Amino acid sequence: MIKWRGMTVRLHPLFVLMMALAAAAGLFVELATLFVIVAIHELGHVAAAFHYGWRIREIRLLPFGGVAEVEDAGTIPVRQETVVALAGPMQNAWLALSGWALGQAGWADRAWAADFAAANVWIGLFNLLPILPLDGGKLMQAWLSLRLPYHAALRRSVLISLAGGAALTVVSVWPALRGGPVQLNFLLIGLFLLASGWYQWRNIPYLFIRFLVHRSRRSAEKLDAGAIAHPIVVSPHRPLSTVVRLFMKERYHLIYVMNGGRIQRVIPEGAVIEGFLARLRSR
Repeated sequence: MIKWRGMTVRLHPLFVLMMALAAAAGLFVELATLFVIVAIHELGHVAAAFHYGWRIREIRLLPFGGVAEVEDAGTIPVRQETVVALAGPMQNAWLALSGWALGQAGWADRAWAADFAAANVWIGLFNLLPILPLDGGKLMQAWLSLRLPYHAALRRSVLISLAGGAALTVVSVWPALRGGPVQLNFLLIGLFLLASGWYQWRNIPYLFIRFLVHRSRRSAEKLDAGAIAHPIVVSPHRPLSTVVRLFMKERYHLIYVMNGGRIQRVIPEGAVIEGFLARLRSR
């Protein structure tokens, strides 16, 4: 575990397990190369996140990238999320090109250079799969949040991720059904993605509450900047818990309470959020 600039950097247990397996097999050079690739991949994310002033609490390094815990998750603009998510695979792109070029120029062993380039291509492309917590999963969730209420975007992205993790697990054991060997690496990764998806599914209520807390604090900033309000029309009997689930991440809302075809009152989103959070605290 390493502490740097207020954040903690640690190896995920899955990475530790794969390192142990590689060490037992005598693959020390491959292990060191993988660690360098993953570290540079994650540094790309960190550099982009620091550029936007994100507050990162913890980074866990995995065999194919990393997972970062961000304090302001849920309120970060989609454009920033997209840039930060792509910053990791972009490192793999230039690393793959550099390895290939070094091999072609004769400045590095061609076999090693080919393997180095292939490893970066594999890690970069794998991270773009639409499965959380991979970079592609983060891009998918950001894209969904532009088109769906944030609560629905959370649920749908996790369901898609669970399906992706299950598919990868099935692919890893499929050869065994035909008398071949189990693809152990894919099996471990598939099980990890399934466990991660299940954990995120159980934590959707917490993630959504955190989104509302940060959003409540930033509503005033949007108003000061001159936000365009998007109406949400509800009946006076609709519970607050269902109203807040209609909030879009990138929009500011005014809630129109309709009664008998007439506007009974108009409530700013901040008041609705404060009312909802106050009811939670009073339970």
